[in-house]
Amino acid sequence: MTDEKGLPEMKGWLLKWTNYIKGYQRRWFVLSKGVLSYYRNQSEINHTCRGTISLHGALIHTVDSCTFVISNGGTQTFHIKAGTEVERQSWVTALELAKAKAIRAIESEEEEETETAQVVPSQEINSVVRDLTERLENMRTCYDLITKHGAALQRALNDLETNEEESLASRTKIVNERATLFRITSNAMINAGNDYLHSAEAQGHKWSKMLHHEREQRQRLEEIVEQMAKQQSQMEQAAVLVRQNKPVPPMVPSNTTMSLSAGGASGSVVTSDDDMEFFDAEEQGYSPVGPSSPQDERDRGTFILKLHKRRSSSEDQVEGLLEGSSSESDEQKRTVQTVQQTVCLVSANRERVTSGGQGDDDDVDKAATAKVSTDSIYGRNWNPDLMKKRRNRVPDKPNYPLSLWGIMKNCIGKDLSKIPMPVNFNEPLSMLQRLVEDYEYSEILDHAAKCQDECEQLAYLSAFIVSAYATTSNRIGKPFNPLLGETYECDRMDDYGWRCLAEQVSHHPPIAALHCESKNWVSWQEFSMTSKFRGKYVQINPLGGVYVMFTNSGRRYSWRKVTTTVNNIIVGKLWVDQHGEMEIRGSQAAEGYKCVLNFVPYSYFSRDVQRSVKGVVMNKHNEVKWVVRGTWDNKIEIAPVLKTTGPANSPTHTTGDYKLAWRRRPAPSDSDKYYNFTTLACQLNEEEEGVAPTDCRRRPDQRLMETGMWDESNKEKLRLEEKQRTKRREREAEAEKAAAEGTPYPAYEPMWFKREKEEGTENYVHVFKNTYWEAKEAQRWEGCPDIY
Repeated sequence: MTDEKGLPEMKGWLLKWTNYIKGYQRRWFVLSKGVLSYYRNQSEINHTCRGTISLHGALIHTVDSCTFVISNGGTQTFHIKAGTEVERQSWVTALELAKAKAIRAIESEEEEETETAQVVPSQEINSVVRDLTERLENMRTCYDLITKHGAALQRALNDLETNEEESLASRTKIVNERATLFRITSNAMINAGNDYLHSAEAQGHKWSKMLHHEREQRQRLEEIVEQMAKQQSQMEQAAVLVRQNKPVPPMVPSNTTMSLSAGGASGSVVTSDDDMEFFDAEEQGYSPVGPSSPQDERDRGTFILKLHKRRSSSEDQVEGLLEGSSSESDEQKRTVQTVQQTVCLVSANRERVTSGGQGDDDDVDKAATAKVSTDSIYGRNWNPDLMKKRRNRVPDKPNYPLSLWGIMKNCIGKDLSKIPMPVNFNEPLSMLQRLVEDYEYSEILDHAAKCQDECEQLAYLSAFIVSAYATTSNRIGKPFNPLLGETYECDRMDDYGWRCLAEQVSHHPPIAALHCESKNWVSWQEFSMTSKFRGKYVQINPLGGVYVMFTNSGRRYSWRKVTTTVNNIIVGKLWVDQHGEMEIRGSQAAEGYKCVLNFVPYSYFSRDVQRSVKGVVMNKHNEVKWVVRGTWDNKIEIAPVLKTTGPANSPTHTTGDYKLAWRRRPAPSDSDKYYNFTTLACQLNEEEEGVAPTDCRRRPDQRLMETGMWDESNKEKLRLEEKQRTKRREREAEAEKAAAEGTPYPAYEPMWFKREKEEGTENYVHVFKNTYWEAKEAQRWEGCPDIY
């Protein structure tokens, strides 16, 4: 059964997983208009929906003969069980068809919007007006003929009423002729009216969408201009006050807020899972730079914690048993209470300023220089004789003029991953290669693997995680969106000591999986994202988790990436900001340990260092053991907490010397000529023999862009995208044919990864099959798809 748009519809009773105590519960499911919804019973359909999943970006996975899972990429997951295998297959087939048609409908609307937006208004208006004018003239001509023939018919009828018997036959013939002409002209008038009406209706829909689009554009532009004017006014007022040495009014908070999800101590054996928010406790306003007083030194290490108290961890565990990963929305209510704490950090060696003290950052830099080797602060000296010879730069970026606003004005409010951008906005790297760049400072992981203490290991791990954002401070180019089945191999065992494989495992939604292995650790991640262009900025929200396992100790840690915002899209110089809260959680041998980092958002009026990162590391008892500070574009320092004194709502942590855990390597002097690439970034796209045919180094549009042939690259990019769409349509047609025949149609399967249930959760992730390196050694690429 289908709805008015041709989308499949289906409804019926299924069993849905609710929690570990209740198990599977009977629910009424409805598939309509590309959305799967469920209710407790049929009577709730008109007023209470318990949950929905939009299928255009969903993943559908069959577990066994009667069970299947639907997930939208992390925020919602339905575990569903049918009564029989036939019923399960019927639902899965209907869902797959609904997903394919929903994707097709969205793309059709986007293509129509793109075509509408790309029409030159003056040409469109002239064409439509000319067409309607011609049709209106036809109607006027028909009107004149009707009037003429109508008058002739009336005269013939009047002559017919005379009493002259001899001329009756001739007069009747004249009336018939006049009536025939009147009927012909009337039909012509009706046809001309229908033509005019159909033309007006056809153009009306397009004009209505154009008008709506222009209104939205105008409204957004007005909001942007208004916001920019307010910011300029505030900055001018603040500049005047600064020159007069007066406090800046709190139009924008001058102290930077730092939110941390951390555990606070509780009075019983049960520990609580709290949210902490802390920021530098300084007076608002501007103060001239000068010698610091003892009171200033104390204030510099003081933080205010805002604890959003939730249920205890034992209560959360019971709640997890009651709810499970896909519990219903009406059962997910929590009571949150905010408690404020003041925490003071005091250095144990305040009298002498060292590389780890609370002194000036320049002192830290000078003290640390003596320990730095030619490449790493950890003193790793690579043996050039064992290293493969690689390039150190890429060709310079050509100067191609492009109207930024002319392209971006039609993209406001859309998902960035679905906008057909020219390569002028790109850098010659794939998103898969950008993910591999996360491991540039892998020597920190090597050092962390040697740590015996879990909290110290977690502190070094936090420094490694922050280091992955270093290059984003001056890299504003958009990486190429990978094609479905595209891969990237990076074997750096000779210098970095690791090797990676990444693959684009899904297209709707776009998901990339990566596996990186070294001697002492293994890391893997599943990356997806949502992105929106808002006119003034682009905001990118990463989805999916990142994992690291230290093989010697069995400790595993996981985290999710923070939000990235690219500012000044329309006016001014582009700049990138990382902001948000990140929680690094330990599991297995590190169960209960966690680190909470806050990437402080940029503020015009903040006295704090911009791009700063602050955090704490806590043990199983939610006791702060290490402190993390620094900036995500330069360096990270860590310090152990030696003791904690004071009341629970106002503790004082005494810290030891700060250690330099990470420092950014200086970029090549002329890197601004080639996309601000680091040396590693320059080497990622270097051609290599023996890699898979799907490797992104073989991608022609990306290679053409790197060599400076941007026009040819744009043409090749369009060809590859159209080839991918054609392949997807073929799979959709095959799926529809299989559904019509009642036979199952297999879902797309990645080449080097497989989808499995994550240990300890109800989530499904893509894990490495460990078959790639053997296939490369034997050069067996038979199963690789033809994507280029």
